[in-house]
Amino acid sequence: MEKFGYLNANVDYIESLYQEYSKSPDSVPLEWKRFFEGMEFAKQSSGSEKTSGSISEKDLNVYRLIQAFRDYGHFEAHLNPLQNSRAKSEELSLQRYNLADADLAQNFQIGPYQGTLKSILETLRKNYCGTLTVQVAETKPRIREWFIKEIESTPTAFAKDEKIQILNSLVKTEAFEKFLHTRYVGAKRFSIEGSDSAIPMLEKIVNRGTGLGVQEVVIGMAHRGRLNVLANFMGKGYGDIFSEFDGKAFESLGDLDGDVKYHLGYQSERATPQGPCAVELAFNPSHLEAVNPVVLGMVRAKQRIRKDTEKRKTVVPILIHGEAAFAGQGVVSETFQMSQLKGYTIGGTIHFVIDNQVGFTADPEDTRSSPYASDVAKTQLTPVIHVNGDDVEACVRAADIAVRFRQEFGQDVVINVMCYRRYGHNEGDEPAFTQPLMYDIIKNHPTVSEIYGQKLISEKVVDQNALNTMFQDKMDSLQKILEEVRKNPTKMRLMEFKGLWSGLKRGLAKDFDTPPKTQTAMSTLKKVGQSLTQVPQGFTPHSKIEKLLEQRKQMAEGQKPVDWGMAELMAYGTLIHEGTSVRLSGQDCGRGTFTHRHSNLYDIKTGEVFNPLKTIHPEKEFCVYDSLLSEMGVLGFEYGNSISDPTFLTLWEAQFGDFVNGAQIIIDQFITAGESKWLQMTGLVLLLPHGYEGQGPEHSSARLERFLQSCAQYNMQVANFTSPAQLFHALRRQVKRDFRKPLIVMSPKSLLRHPKVVCSLEELSQGSFQEVLMDPKLESTKNVENFVFCSGKVYFDADDARDKNKLSSDKTALIRIEQLYPFPEKKIAEILSSSKKIKQVMWMQEEPKNMGAYTTMAPYLEEAMVQAGLGSMRVIYNGRDMRASPATGSPYKHQKEQQALVDTFLSLYK
Repeated sequence: MEKFGYLNANVDYIESLYQEYSKSPDSVPLEWKRFFEGMEFAKQSSGSEKTSGSISEKDLNVYRLIQAFRDYGHFEAHLNPLQNSRAKSEELSLQRYNLADADLAQNFQIGPYQGTLKSILETLRKNYCGTLTVQVAETKPRIREWFIKEIESTPTAFAKDEKIQILNSLVKTEAFEKFLHTRYVGAKRFSIEGSDSAIPMLEKIVNRGTGLGVQEVVIGMAHRGRLNVLANFMGKGYGDIFSEFDGKAFESLGDLDGDVKYHLGYQSERATPQGPCAVELAFNPSHLEAVNPVVLGMVRAKQRIRKDTEKRKTVVPILIHGEAAFAGQGVVSETFQMSQLKGYTIGGTIHFVIDNQVGFTADPEDTRSSPYASDVAKTQLTPVIHVNGDDVEACVRAADIAVRFRQEFGQDVVINVMCYRRYGHNEGDEPAFTQPLMYDIIKNHPTVSEIYGQKLISEKVVDQNALNTMFQDKMDSLQKILEEVRKNPTKMRLMEFKGLWSGLKRGLAKDFDTPPKTQTAMSTLKKVGQSLTQVPQGFTPHSKIEKLLEQRKQMAEGQKPVDWGMAELMAYGTLIHEGTSVRLSGQDCGRGTFTHRHSNLYDIKTGEVFNPLKTIHPEKEFCVYDSLLSEMGVLGFEYGNSISDPTFLTLWEAQFGDFVNGAQIIIDQFITAGESKWLQMTGLVLLLPHGYEGQGPEHSSARLERFLQSCAQYNMQVANFTSPAQLFHALRRQVKRDFRKPLIVMSPKSLLRHPKVVCSLEELSQGSFQEVLMDPKLESTKNVENFVFCSGKVYFDADDARDKNKLSSDKTALIRIEQLYPFPEKKIAEILSSSKKIKQVMWMQEEPKNMGAYTTMAPYLEEAMVQAGLGSMRVIYNGRDMRASPATGSPYKHQKEQQALVDTFLSLYK
């Protein structure tokens, strides 16, 4: 029977179910099992001799009504602090369940609910229609049962000292905001006012969580309330924040740019009755929800560091969302989809949706199509706790329920805090322009601190004088700190290199001049190669994979040249052998989009998966995960993973290079600028299949130009390799250096099986990464008149054409720039200086002129030409004209365009 079958069941059917239940309680659906247990409980409690045969249609109707309150009571809950009246829901009307006012005086015994229908309704409304309620109709039965038990049980009363602690939290929260409001008039701070209860909620999660095994909490949030969280929860010094308002905090950052105060992160440790708890607030740009997957990736790494990869209870993520962003941003859904996936699960996230009832200037009906902003969570059957933000004790109780649920079930949970925003989008904004009625109410509405203070005064927990003193003491303390800061401004402190970052440093220009040792002993290569080509006894791979393994075995023994796929696996294998773990994720990356990797092997008889890389080192990991069909979410996750654990080589592969478009926010806001803004370093590798094979505009270009336009201050490395050995050494270089920088690789497609794209074992064992590869057809460049520089696949198009036409000359050199950034200016200048006969310097590329590397390479090359004494010359362009689309959709036109640029190259040999 379907989950909600009780709504349509009749008495005869219930009787038959009861007979089944009597024989075997677990044989009936959970809903009915609980119903019959409740009936028997009621019989025992009342001493009634009722039998199953005495069930009436009226009893069933009352039961249906009770179930409706459990599922839909939230629609009539008192959640909006700006409204006194509650909405009415048809789902809860007596008439819907064939009941009438005349039945209110009749007695019923339905499970734990006994008495007159009127008293039962009063209890139901108290449980489900107050300032705290739950939305669990869409969840799994076991979870729904857990929440019903929570809501229908009498909550533990707050002790006096806890009430005073909550009041103190609210007072310091409000005092901080009022102090900033009067001392920095009109300055943006995105105040927490209206959602003040969030601070004691965070405190509750940490205090309760540490008793449930939590050792660390990682928070991701947007702007609103961030400064208050930093100051009053994270423990960041008030003086530091005042210096940031005064503009004096960033003077010590040197060439770093820093960021606005309400984007900054922080790390600290909070003391709790059960012991210390590390807390971290992730850095976050203005792209609001973009931080969500980043936090999850950070948590995944931190759980791994704490050796908690099974239960995942030690590190808990908290994501604090604005209601409009939660409902409107697609990355929210991407993040929820990760929650139970083996490669991305972190044991559940606690979500706060801070529902201010207005997004910037837009009303809720303009920003979502569902009753609640939190309804997007229903796609994953996630339970939602709704709470009135003005009832701080209800909010704290909600936080308590959420952390206990997360620790017990290992799943996401959402707390939807209905509140308001005391000021506009920022403190310089006038919200009454667009929400005049709402803000007419808000200007006269008491603060959360005032409401709770008066409650405690009525309960004789505190008196008015004590409350006034508490607030004034906070204001006086802040004033003293401000005066001291104005005399001695504090400077922003750079990130400390501790924990797993010990021994690492910030990579500067000079550090790129000293290449690390990436060579590997031949014996190690052969040992790793042997591991890569063996399968367990009885394992039956696909016949084509058997052939591939045999070929790879010959590569590992030096009998065949090493291709791209084997060199990549050898890079991973040698790193694992030496003690470095590897994590690779992306759409279909286990096999590889172009069937070149085959890191996972499948038994064709059993479907069993075998990964040879996992056999190399018992204590190190090779984690390869076929990701969900997401770019922004998954890349954000891998970025978060990499910034928390630099000991791993972390890689993300796009199915096609242009898929990276979907992750552009993560690239722009975190990967390219994270170090300059926040000194947040990462060694993350992006593998982006790129190259023009006549397959149309969508799968040709990984938008190389966008990465190069973002390159500055040695923030990352951008490369387009043409040799398996280059990939091998570049991947190993990522973890052999004493600093971390992102590596963007324009990965090949057709070159994966090109006969010239191979290398020898000796190149892996004895070689090193080369930023520039000289023309192998020239012994010397002293007579060269035409220097042609290029990158990637176009080199082989040109080289194959001159081979086909049997063209050779010592006057033309075809040179590959393998690392486009940091640009190897010294090396290029040396090459250009080696000839006294230069007539022209050409840049050749497949991409349109306004795309690809040309617009970046041309000025770089011309600077190198100046160093070589060629200042009067300019770079000649050879490639497609400027276009709006990356490539043509016509194979014929593509081939014609490709031949044209190759012919231009060949003309240099005439």
